[in-house]
Amino acid sequence: MSKANLSKGTRPCITDKSHAGRAQSTGFGWTSGNWSGYAISGKRASFRRISGEWTVPFVKPTSSPTYSSAWIGIDGFRNSSLIQTGTGHESINGVLHYYAWWEILPAAETVIPLPVSPGDHMRASIVKLSSGKWRITLCNLSKTWTFRTVQRYSGPQTSAEWILEAPQVGGSIGGLAKMSPTRFFCCRVNGKSPKLTPADGGIMVQNKATVAIPACANASGDAFIVKRVYRKGKSLIHSRSPIFVRS
Repeated sequence: MSKANLSKGTRPCITDKSHAGRAQSTGFGWTSGNWSGYAISGKRASFRRISGEWTVPFVKPTSSPTYSSAWIGIDGFRNSSLIQTGTGHESINGVLHYYAWWEILPAAETVIPLPVSPGDHMRASIVKLSSGKWRITLCNLSKTWTFRTVQRYSGPQTSAEWILEAPQVGGSIGGLAKMSPTRFFCCRVNGKSPKLTPADGGIMVQNKATVAIPACANASGDAFIVKRVYRKGKSLIHSRSPIFVRS
């Protein structure tokens, strides 16, 4: 089986405690081997609705396979459940692939067979309709399509997140794609701004190197950028204050 056909999917946030100092030195709250972005936590059943928008990033072709996903979800941060929807962007044998998907762990992602291109404006929501019954909606506003599905889900509802991820591929975490900054905006939880703070943000570390870091959220606490970091660039881990990237 080629790597292009390997099963892909999300894993819960893999907290990287060995690099916790990197998050502290950049002013953010957590470090992960597969997630970067913002996640908020609460008591059981705290989160019944999440929504957000993002711009599909541009990916650079690479000789070895690289992967990325942008998504919103409920759970998966400090628990092993997760309901989510988003877009995938990857380079396989130098060929770029963009697509839409939804997923409920422990099942693998389900691809939505509708077109996605870099630069597209996406809007997504996940809403609890009744006990165990949830509606997932993903819209591509640039290509004027909308996908909806109603699914069963019984997770604890203790976290909500807006994430750029290096997804699991064939049983292990894939290398993060080289890509343009990913902008998330109009973030809402339970119908309101999550009022994101640096403590809610997390950086991604792979092979002992920081590979993705979020900007501080805007003044409303509902928009931010996740920026891909490259080894040849200026190190970010020695800053003692949050890093601001204009959104």
